[in-house]
Amino acid sequence: MPIPARRTLLAALGALGATGLVARWPSAEAAPEPGLGAPDKKDLAMRLVSSAENSSLDWKAQYRYIEDIGDGRGYTGGIIGFCSGTSDMLALVELYTEHVPDNPLAGFLPALRAVDGTDSHEGLDPDFTAAWRKAAGTPGFRAAQRDVRDRVYFDPAVARARKDGLGTLGQFVCFDAMVMHGPGTDDVSFGGIRRRARGLAATPADGGDETAYLHAFLDARVWAMRQEAAHSDVSRVETAQRVFLAAGNLDLDPPLKWRVYGDLYRID
Repeated sequence: MPIPARRTLLAALGALGATGLVARWPSAEAAPEPGLGAPDKKDLAMRLVSSAENSSLDWKAQYRYIEDIGDGRGYTGGIIGFCSGTSDMLALVELYTEHVPDNPLAGFLPALRAVDGTDSHEGLDPDFTAAWRKAAGTPGFRAAQRDVRDRVYFDPAVARARKDGLGTLGQFVCFDAMVMHGPGTDDVSFGGIRRRARGLAATPADGGDETAYLHAFLDARVWAMRQEAAHSDVSRVETAQRVFLAAGNLDLDPPLKWRVYGDLYRID
């Protein structure tokens, strides 16, 4: 069955491919950056994402996470939910194998290429999930997960948010949207959400009010989520990000208190 529109990454990865990713990994530590690029804020962002993706604030425990959650994207695994049906899991395993050829997942590359774009498990069952968890015990696979997260999701989202004149909260809003919806340009991908938001309010870079624009972005995000049954619960927006925005916490400073899927979380 074809995957629902969400974050098919073939076009986004395109010329980048495994070779482009490999060129960056392992990467040197960059100098601390303001906003979401600061190490403490990036860790905070990952804890917030993990509360929605894994019902846990311990994002570092999610390297070994792997299951089919029944959303039409095959297996979902790792720290930001790489999917066997949306190209990023394939790119991740290709990157890992480029650096560590003799790894537990290398033998599954032909199957991952075959099922990409579908929800099929053909060639993956019954051993793929055990191999994933074994690989997650290695520094190389954890580093590869972080690299693909940064190259495909975090860095583009934060860069776009900064160009739009957004602060730390706005950068997180963009990152979370990129994780769930992907970096595409269709109506339910990140580019489409941003396009819809700009039709409702001007970005700060264009002279608009930051709070007004972020409300418009979140409205556009909710619309996109409701186009797909798997994401009809919009609490990660309405009882989390919207709460921070309503409180005027544009710097995303703790303490933070929010709910996702009815569960209460707090970071002091």
